[in-house]
Amino acid sequence: MTTNKDTLLFRLVAKSIKYFLLMLFGFAIVYVISTVLGTVHINSMLVAILQAVFGPLAVILLCLITIMVIVESVR
Repeated sequence: MTTNKDTLLFRLVAKSIKYFLLMLFGFAIVYVISTVLGTVHINSMLVAILQAVFGPLAVILLCLITIMVIVESVR
């Protein structure tokens, strides 16, 4: 009889998705607040950070999700 316990990879991917989405939500809040307050020069810095940091993180996260799906389907 097999148990339905989550693997370490599944828990890692789930937490990574959670924190990635929380960071994106935080950046969205900062973007909206800076737009409302009229500090538009901050928006260009935020977009540059999003492209430089969150782009590669999203690719890495997608690769981890793919690996997790393959491992779980084989299991």
